[in-house]
Amino acid sequence: MLKTLLNPTPFSSRLRRLDRIHPQIRMNHNHNTAAVLPRLPVPDLQKTITKYLDSLRPFLLEDAARGGDSYENAFALRTKWAEEFVNGIGRVCQERLHELDRNSPDNWLDDNFWLKSYLQSRVPLLINSNWWLVFNDDPLHPSETHRTSGFTEWQIQRAAWLVHRTLELKDKVEMQELHPVTTRTGVWIQESVSRMFNLARIPKLACDVLSQISPPSDPLSRNVVVIVNDWFYTLSVYDIARHEYEHEHDHEYESTTFKLIDTEVLQSRLNAIVNDATTRTGCAPQIGVLSADDRDSWALNLQHLLSISPQNIKTHEAIVKSLMCLCLDNETHTPPPPPPSSPSSPSSPPSSSSPLPQPSTISQNTLDAHLHAIRSVPSNVSNRFFDKPFSIIVDPSGRAGATGEHSPCDALVPSIVAEYAVVQCVEEVNGSSSSSLSLSSSSSSSSTNAIEIEIEEGWSRLDWVVDEDVLEATRAARERAETNIKNSDDSLLWFEEYGSDWIKSVGFSSDAYIQMAMQIAWYRTTGNFTATYETALTRMFNKGRTETIRTLSVESRAFVLAMTENVGVDSDEAKYHLLRRAIRKHTSLTRDAATGRGIDRHLLGLRSMLRPGEQSELLIDDVLFGKSQEWRLSTSGLSAGHHFRGTGFGAGYENGYGINYLAAPSMVKFGIETKFSGGGTSAEEFKSAIYCALMEMREIILHVPNTRNGLTHVTHEEVTISRL
Repeated sequence: MLKTLLNPTPFSSRLRRLDRIHPQIRMNHNHNTAAVLPRLPVPDLQKTITKYLDSLRPFLLEDAARGGDSYENAFALRTKWAEEFVNGIGRVCQERLHELDRNSPDNWLDDNFWLKSYLQSRVPLLINSNWWLVFNDDPLHPSETHRTSGFTEWQIQRAAWLVHRTLELKDKVEMQELHPVTTRTGVWIQESVSRMFNLARIPKLACDVLSQISPPSDPLSRNVVVIVNDWFYTLSVYDIARHEYEHEHDHEYESTTFKLIDTEVLQSRLNAIVNDATTRTGCAPQIGVLSADDRDSWALNLQHLLSISPQNIKTHEAIVKSLMCLCLDNETHTPPPPPPSSPSSPSSPPSSSSPLPQPSTISQNTLDAHLHAIRSVPSNVSNRFFDKPFSIIVDPSGRAGATGEHSPCDALVPSIVAEYAVVQCVEEVNGSSSSSLSLSSSSSSSSTNAIEIEIEEGWSRLDWVVDEDVLEATRAARERAETNIKNSDDSLLWFEEYGSDWIKSVGFSSDAYIQMAMQIAWYRTTGNFTATYETALTRMFNKGRTETIRTLSVESRAFVLAMTENVGVDSDEAKYHLLRRAIRKHTSLTRDAATGRGIDRHLLGLRSMLRPGEQSELLIDDVLFGKSQEWRLSTSGLSAGHHFRGTGFGAGYENGYGINYLAAPSMVKFGIETKFSGGGTSAEEFKSAIYCALMEMREIILHVPNTRNGLTHVTHEEVTISRL
């Protein structure tokens, strides 16, 4: 196992003099995105509407099959409405969208989509919006570490290592030692990673805002916020490496170079912070839980909090401008074990009387306990600050993960950063890593003096001044947060029968294949079809983010009905060919979405161009317009996830699912979240349905001649899905 500690990478604030000349110069110097990546196009209006009509077909077919209007009449009516829209208000909105694009610094989508999809949402970030990512245990994890409460040296050691590796990657990307801007991927990573650090979402009434990224010249931008026992601290993680003066055109400029501190120093400072947090008298005001509340409540509470004392303004500013958060939990979450049940054979699909196979290397209960701890549980929900885009979490046993606010960057970006942090195991620095942290038991004068010395050497408290109104607000926010947590039905499925290698070997895209399995699972558990959201990245464009892949199609519906009800088929070969058709269609939809030719962002842009009093036409007012965007099944694939136990995000609807999946060569990991209050959804039932679907799909393929050795006659486009 590679354990080499890479040399700390210095970064320079030498470009700060350019900041004073023009605020965009530094960004363009580092990223130069406009010179490398094309601008996100405004899609063709007629093509978007044609694709939109095509996406309505499965809904119309389903309505007709259940006794509604005939498919032909219903589709003809929508076609008529589409023509009226294209020749009427749609054309006007398209012209306005082009005008907006001409006047926008980056693209026409930024203000429209992110404002409406994230910043205007009033629901709590906890579970509903923030993503969570569960790390594998470190290979050097001491087997004797079983602490369920308190703090441990191993916890502090791993936390220091993860923070150091995270910031090491940030510096390497910024200095273009990794992912240089000579490639499109490098440009995308440079831009995306920069939006993970030194900013936060700020709660405001009706619509939140994102803070400006704090520049390296700001001392607060070189700190990490550490939360321990609900107390907040600021930890300096960069030291001055060189300080000099430069001359340019008869002007003298101050130039300072900073270096990321060693892990030993970082660990020492964390030890001092934990020592201080555990010896303080009284309980911390649970300000962190306020950030878990609905956004309007948090906006009002923050407004009041900042009005109480200038100290609160300084504390909040330090959090907002900080690089990231580190949350050191004082409990290892261990939920009660599930009821006893007989094991099932992994070679056969589970049934109602046969539970899912257990993960091969860890118990399901332990797996889900780790998942829930990172998502947040009642015991740690106040030890967070949900407005930050990236927070690392470590508990006493050394289990770790990350969570983050979604609006600045998409979850794939922090997963790339987290993978770099986790891929190397912790470097031994202080002998035995399993010993418990030695903490003072009193606040003697000698202890106080030691703390003062440590404050001078790189850390300090971030205290809040509170009144009774704030304390009452934290109590109310905690009650609401606990209700949301208890309503979250969240579990991981490790499907270990096969993975992306086998799927590709028989000629299919693993992503499209997994999507078809989830379509089967949805239909089997609900008896109907629903609009399905899959994330596509538009990273080939300047400041590109995401587009929607509408997985439900005529082709996927036909395949699902064949697999679940044998509709229109009489053999496995017929089902196999329907699978090929469905995957071919999904490939086409994915390609369009990734290359700026999707429909949902364009439709949003068109609607945003409507002015007060203007008629939106029957096409937009149609009930199917809303139904086709009711994403009760919201899905997203990340990486292979070799270094992650799982990941997740919240369902957008109480009677829906939020599903994140990691397709590795020999297994697929699903993170499935729904709500207990949904009345008809169940993470456990959906896990079983996905398992059965994947097993049955393999059986279908193996029963068809010439598929076992990947000899199916498929085109290159069917095999490859570009998720650029």
